[in-house]
Amino acid sequence: MNVGVAHSEVNPNTRVLNSRGIWLAYVISVGVLHLILLSIPFFSISVVWTLTNVIHNLVMYLLLHTVKGTPFETPDQGKARLLTHWEQIDYGTQCTSSRKFLSISPVVLYLLTSFYTKYDHGHFLINTASLLSVLLPKLPQFHGVRLFGLNKY
Repeated sequence: MNVGVAHSEVNPNTRVLNSRGIWLAYVISVGVLHLILLSIPFFSISVVWTLTNVIHNLVMYLLLHTVKGTPFETPDQGKARLLTHWEQIDYGTQCTSSRKFLSISPVVLYLLTSFYTKYDHGHFLINTASLLSVLLPKLPQFHGVRLFGLNKY
C-alpha cells in the first residue's frame, strides 16, 4: 500500500471526462433528474421538460464555466488555478471527444425539450436562452476570455 503517493497526472482534472463510464453516468443522471421532476404531480409534461433542460444547463454552466482551479494538489505550480474546468479538459485541446460530447448533449436535450413542449413560444424562448448560455462559452473563440471582467480571478 502506497500511502501519500501523488498521482501521475500533472492535473487529474484534465482527464476525468475520459474515464470509463463517465458519459453513461452523465446520461443516467439527466434521466434521473427528469424522472424526479416527472414524479411531482402538479407539473405538466412541458414544464418538466423545460425544467430538466434549464436545471441541466444551469448545473453544467456552473460546473464547467464558473468553477476554477482543481480540487487536487497539483504539481503544475498553479497554472490551472485561473482556468475553468472547460478550459482544463484534455489540456485545452479543442474538438476532442469529451468536448464534443459535452457540446452535443445540451443540443440533444434542447431538441427533445422543444419536441415535447410542442414548440410553445414561452418554453421555446426559455430553452433557447438556456441553450445559448451553455453553448457560447464552449466555443473555441471564448477559450480563456472573461466577458466584462467577470470570473477574472
